[in-house]
Order: sequence, then C-alpha cells, then structure tokens
Amino acid sequence: MHLNINKTLKLVITSLILNAFLLTPYVNIQAQSLESYVDSLLTEMFEANGPGSVYLVAKDGEPVYRKAFGKANLELGVDMTPNNVFQIGSMTKQFTAIGILILEVEGKLSLQDDVRKYISDFPVQRDSLTLRHLLNHTSGIKDFTKMKTIMQIARKDLSPKELIDFFKDEPVEFSPGEKFEYNNSGYVVLGYVIEQVSGMSYENFIEEKIFDKLGMADSRYASDRELIKNRAYGYHDRGGYTNKMWVSLNIPYASGSLMSTVDDMLIWQNALNSEELLSHETLQKAFTPGTLANGENTTYGFGWHLKEWDGEPVREHGGSIFGFKSMGVYLPDQDIYVVGFSNCDCNSPTVVTREIAKIALSELSQ
Repeated sequence: MHLNINKTLKLVITSLILNAFLLTPYVNIQAQSLESYVDSLLTEMFEANGPGSVYLVAKDGEPVYRKAFGKANLELGVDMTPNNVFQIGSMTKQFTAIGILILEVEGKLSLQDDVRKYISDFPVQRDSLTLRHLLNHTSGIKDFTKMKTIMQIARKDLSPKELIDFFKDEPVEFSPGEKFEYNNSGYVVLGYVIEQVSGMSYENFIEEKIFDKLGMADSRYASDRELIKNRAYGYHDRGGYTNKMWVSLNIPYASGSLMSTVDDMLIWQNALNSEELLSHETLQKAFTPGTLANGENTTYGFGWHLKEWDGEPVREHGGSIFGFKSMGVYLPDQDIYVVGFSNCDCNSPTVVTREIAKIALSELSQ
C-alpha cells in the first residue's frame, strides 16, 4: 500500500540529489557516467512498484540514454518499458503550431489573419485578434481551463465549435498583444482553424501531415476507448494511488490531446532539425520570441518556451493532463534532447528533465 510518508521521503531525497548536482564541482560529476548519475536520480524519484516514467537523452540525433522506471499498470503489475505510449498533454501544442505553419507555407492562411475570418461570431474586443496572438499566448482571451464551470463540460464529447462557444463570450483578460499569458483556449481555436482550412479533422490532419509522414508510428490522437498497444495507464495520488479521472479527450483537443513515445518524440525533434516538414526560415518563426505591443519580447515562440542557461539557448515545453505529465528540453547549439514522461500527475518530470539536460550538457558537449 502506498503511504504519503514514502512519497515525502522520496521527494526529499530527490531534492537532495538535485541540490548536490547544483553544488558539486564539475570535476566530481565528470567522474560519474551520464548513465549512472541519471539512473540514481530517477530511481529515487520513481519507486519500483508505483507509477513510473520513461526517459530518453539524445546527442546529435542518437539516443545515449533510454530507460523505463516503475509500473505501466499498477493493477496488473506491468513494468514500464521504453516503448510505452503516454498522453503528452500540452506538448501537443508543438504539433498544432507546426500544423499552422504547414498551412501557411501551402498558402492557405496567414499568421496575420483575424480570427473572425474563420469564426465569424468570435467577439474580438477593441483590437484585431490574429493567429499569431493565439500561437504565442498574447491573445488575452479567457483560458477555458481556468473557468469555474469547466467540470460542466469535462465529460462531454463536444465538437471543436461547441468547445469554442463555451469560452468565446467570456470577458477578455487584456487586449491582444498587451502581455503574455499561457492560454489553452488559443490552441483550441488554432485546432479549429486547421480543420476549417484543411477540410480535415484535427486528428486526421496531424496524423497524416506529421505522424505518418515522419514515421511516428506510435503517436496518435488519444483515446480511452480504443485498444492502444503499449499504453501506459494514468494515475493520481490522493492519499493513495487511484486510476486517473476520466474526461472527454475532445476537451483538451488541439491544446493537449496527443499521445506519443520518447522514441517518436526523438523522431519529431530530428525532423525539425533536418527540415523534413518546414524550411529553416519558416521554423524560425516558431523559435523566435513573441513581441508585445510595447516592443518587449516574451519567452515563448509558437509551441515552445524559449530560454537561456548561462548563454546556452534552450527550447522546452511540458505537459499536464489527468494522470500524466511530460517534459521535453532541447539545446539547439549542442543538439542535445531530453524527454521524460510520467504516468502519474503526482510526479512532475519538469525539474528533473532540466537537471538531466544540464548533466548531459556537461557530459556530452566536450
């Protein structure tokens, strides 16, 4: 039986290890291999008989670390494997953003298009609301996941337009371009725009234009009903592990409803680098910080947070959806990619993924 005291001890030990890394001179870290250090970090964070994780570290497009921890299914006692399929939550936004750029290259839309071109009854207040505002989270529209009434629709299989109707008449938080505020509603609207412009469902568009084209055979729009080979089951910890709460996957939609594996995410990252989907020039739109109306830059592009570690550029994004959490960190100058998935929303991989990326930066960039 899972006890809260075990979880507390686990978090304390993990924190000590992370602090030790931050305080330990580089020469001492170098004495350990990347594998042994990451192993020690993750075995402390993910207990053998609890929900688990899968982690992959890649350098120059090739895996240098790929391991699984814990259980993929607690009830059946099934061990996690590196091939397990996870819901990736808001890492979905990368695919939605690239989908929009694909349609722009095809001449089917412009990033400067007003939302009302695709949703005529969208109540744009005071200013023009463009697709660019939605992509870089400067729209000011209400984030539907923060609405108190969200549970009224959580289990309903709403159409994309019905979902948009749920939040579109809410008062805006600020004028478009005035500030940055992370927003799931914007990416729901972008998914609907993809459908309007392509004549395909969002699911079919992403699978045909990205997953199938790149050979991401284990990536798909999520489903709780269909049989999915190697599925990792999601859990909560509410004083003990429980199966994840069921919600309709029509609700996170283009802001968070995709599934993938760490191997497929490496295929994705490599495809971005090799320009299989879009040219370097076009991709730079996604990797360029947004600019506010006052001229200030944000730290978000299209589907990626854009940061620096001591002058080292970093692209990252995480995801959180009932029962799952995810995190991916990419260091473009070193071509180092680290991605981690967890099948319990009680175990966030965000901090540890960043720390593994810092370890990899020290170990692999020599």
